[in-house]
Amino acid sequence: MPVDVVEHRLSEEERICEECGTVMEEIGKEVRRTLQIIPAQVRIREDWYYTYACQKCKLISENTPVVKAKKNPAVIPGSFASPEAIAQIMTQKFVMGSPLYRQEQELERMGVHLSRQTMSNWTLRAAQDWLKPVYECLHRELVKRQVLHADETTLQVLHEPGKSAHTNSYMWLYRTSGDTDRQIVLYEYQPNRKKEHPEAFLKGFSGYLHTDGYKGYHALPENIRVVGCWAHARRYFDEALKVVPASQRTSSQVYKGWAYCNQLFAIEDKLKKCSPEERYAQRQKRAKPVLDAFLRWAQGRNAAPQSAFGKAIHYLLEQWPYLLNYLEDGRLEISNNRAERSIKPFVIDRKNFLFANTPSGAQSSAIIFSLIETAKENGLDPYRYLLHILHTAPKMDLKQDTERLLPWNVLLNK
Repeated sequence: MPVDVVEHRLSEEERICEECGTVMEEIGKEVRRTLQIIPAQVRIREDWYYTYACQKCKLISENTPVVKAKKNPAVIPGSFASPEAIAQIMTQKFVMGSPLYRQEQELERMGVHLSRQTMSNWTLRAAQDWLKPVYECLHRELVKRQVLHADETTLQVLHEPGKSAHTNSYMWLYRTSGDTDRQIVLYEYQPNRKKEHPEAFLKGFSGYLHTDGYKGYHALPENIRVVGCWAHARRYFDEALKVVPASQRTSSQVYKGWAYCNQLFAIEDKLKKCSPEERYAQRQKRAKPVLDAFLRWAQGRNAAPQSAFGKAIHYLLEQWPYLLNYLEDGRLEISNNRAERSIKPFVIDRKNFLFANTPSGAQSSAIIFSLIETAKENGLDPYRYLLHILHTAPKMDLKQDTERLLPWNVLLNK
């Protein structure tokens, strides 16, 4: 952080020794550090572009040469929006979870009359004009990878053609795995949960896809190999264990299934620092025997289908072919927690802004969330990354140079 140094010195008169009248010399200093938090400042910037004419040619020639100072392109032509204002509004809403009506109230207290509708228009326009090309470039990069994660959650859209305001729409999430230092997190809005949406979004992708147990993923093309989530399987046993009286838990069949799951996770904890090749070998040696024993045990259970234990066994056996797939490659993970962590910021913010007004607003939100979460995953400050794009993109040919704006290609002033 920048440091402002304020020096406190005595005048020469104040340094006169009371004993002998000599001027005292400086022999040391005491430093006291305090944290200064300054509220956001709002100001108007005026860019004056001057025009110049040759006065001599004006007198002796038919044509008078005129030149103008070069204008920087506006982030939104015809608007008084600035990259700083738009980046701040986006960050406050999508990082800090502050809805536009709250931002409107805060600005009003500062003497700025900026309606939530204007802020919404700025956000939508900037997302479509400048952030969407970066999002599309990230999408092209994403499907080139060999290991991905996916998840989805509900979203309410008020004005969706052919649907009531209370019908659920969906925000889908796709992201890279731990096998790369160039992380990508992309959200996509869709009006429903149909399987054709991930199939369309992942067109061109061939490899492993970590998911939960949603059957829509299991209908993807054969070149996409679904990897099940053991965290979901363990969650069923967690829920079943809560039903068992505390005095009987450790001796119950539910506990045994739960313990099998924990054993698998314990093995993974010890393999975190291994190379993919070593992790693959160790899983065959240590995890596969546990899995074989777990399957034999589960197949021998006869639990009531509607009981919590019965649901845990049913999920385990139904998902078994996908749960087993993480053994196939050392780059794969035992759970889909990576995707769940990435979708959590949207779920938290959804509690604040509750709904989207239109489908176009929902998709713009998906684009903004994508760039913010991708920036965070790559160690960039979201506000400064958005600001960089909004300053730089209007001056670029986005059909040719969009890759320059990807997080790992951006050099931000620290």
